[in-house]
Amino acid sequence: MNKRLLNAALAAAACGWHVFPLFPGTKRPALHGEAACTRIGACADGHRKWEQRATTDPDLIRSTWERAPFNVGIATGPSGLLVVDLDLPKHTGSADAPCGAATFGALCERNRQPVPATRRVRTASGGGHLYFATPAGVRLGNTAGTLAPLVDTRGWGGYVVGAGSTTPAGPYTVTDQTAPADLPVWVAGLLETPAPRPAAPFAWPTISGSRAATAALERECRAVLAAPEGAGNITLNRSAFKVGRFVAWGDIARHVVEEAFQGAGEARGLTAAECRATIRSALDSSLRKARPRDAA
Repeated sequence: MNKRLLNAALAAAACGWHVFPLFPGTKRPALHGEAACTRIGACADGHRKWEQRATTDPDLIRSTWERAPFNVGIATGPSGLLVVDLDLPKHTGSADAPCGAATFGALCERNRQPVPATRRVRTASGGGHLYFATPAGVRLGNTAGTLAPLVDTRGWGGYVVGAGSTTPAGPYTVTDQTAPADLPVWVAGLLETPAPRPAAPFAWPTISGSRAATAALERECRAVLAAPEGAGNITLNRSAFKVGRFVAWGDIARHVVEEAFQGAGEARGLTAAECRATIRSALDSSLRKARPRDAA
């Protein structure tokens, strides 16, 4: 076990990726925290966190992994990587909800781009990590759901579990040995912090439907308008899904719901195309999963 994981750490370092140990069988850094720091050794000049202590030094890697079967952590920022994390729905009742690979594929399609060919690692949960080389001078951090639902990214301040590691859920395995491709310009543009967009005025459309349906639609539109920065798309998806059951029950027309959420999403700062795609996907999923009214 030690030998296999040592080789995995050395292989990652040979690619120029900075590695550090994770506790055996886990995704947690196996390094002391600041409160327990003795300010000696690597921390003699002040506490150094995992991102600062990650290394490509083969001798240091060998001396570390010879002590225990540590999993391999890859510090993405110092490694010049941006890893796109394609997750799976976390709730057992969401089996037919789109996974991160599907929503990322839809994002590529909306931008008229192919899904990039690059190094791909299958995660223990069955999701995927897409490895990209970041452009020189571009410093990207971590995001959660910014690109699309169930699509996170890891850059500076983040790390991923490297291939060869194993958790109780399963192993991390390389499924595409392609070298990390350059991060597509259009993806980098979506991840770079944009200048604040002035909120567009939101004019409530004329809403006709049952009292419960119109109240739910107004409540969820307000939730979209009040969504925190970076959470507009995922909030729109969640809110449209909630209202979809009233469409399924015939309490309100679908086009009325779509018009209201389209206005709320654009007022929140999302693009018109992004709103249309998210609303359509959420309503389609909600209509498929809606239970009869008396069972809801």
